[in-house]
Amino acid sequence: MNTTRLTSPLSVQMQNAISYIVTHYNEQPSLQELAEHVGLSETHFQRVFTEWVGVSPKRFLQVVTRSHARRLLAQGGSTLDVTYETGLSSPSRLQDLFVSIDGLTPAQVRKLGDGLQIIWGCFDSLLGSSAAAWTGQGICRLVFGSAAQSELFAQQLQVDWPAAQLIRDDAAIAQRIAPVLSGQATVPLHVRGTNFQVQVWQALLNIPEGRVSSYGGIAKWIGRPKACRAVGTAVGDNPVSVLIPCHRVIRDSGALGGYAWGLERKLALLGREWSQPSQSHAA
Repeated sequence: MNTTRLTSPLSVQMQNAISYIVTHYNEQPSLQELAEHVGLSETHFQRVFTEWVGVSPKRFLQVVTRSHARRLLAQGGSTLDVTYETGLSSPSRLQDLFVSIDGLTPAQVRKLGDGLQIIWGCFDSLLGSSAAAWTGQGICRLVFGSAAQSELFAQQLQVDWPAAQLIRDDAAIAQRIAPVLSGQATVPLHVRGTNFQVQVWQALLNIPEGRVSSYGGIAKWIGRPKACRAVGTAVGDNPVSVLIPCHRVIRDSGALGGYAWGLERKLALLGREWSQPSQSHAA
């Protein structure tokens, strides 16, 4: 990653544009409005935003809107209410939004997890406070730190699997997951994501233990060399950290970069892997 670019006036404008979209998504700002907000022409803004973020302003707005729409649907909002709350012009626009990103209609999103029994629980592991969920087919979510608080974790499960039956069993989850986190066992995964997210997660799974890759390297691997920041977002959306090894991703500059669960955990995970014999650190 080019550090000069991150501190340039243009990068500040793009960060302002992203913040504006995130906070004004329910107004569905137009390309003209976004360009005017950062003081650029529409053509220039479209080109620079797409290069800087990896997706167009329209696509970024769609992804942000969809995220909020899923949360509202999981909370029991009607299609009409969700359409209104997200600033879309009609329920058909909401349907088009979900189909374009998830390949599912809002009605199908509501039914995610229908007939599925998800066992979840909170426990202490080598990585501290942890929480995980098991669908019967595999682990569908694994988090650490503050995100492992029971109420927050259950709420996120409800967003991911609105129609599933959630059953808390801390002991059963700890027994299943703790050996995996200590490297003594493996476990199948049961995760859902957009096509792009799944591509990125598959690339993460292809990074061997004890090695690292950069966001740029992953972007090239999936055939989207200009989508470094979109790759970073997909890495951050990984629902089963450690099991899909997002800790093996570093910045293009070689710096460790951030980690959703704290740099100390990232260092601990990499240190454990690097301590194994005959491990090369370069991807």
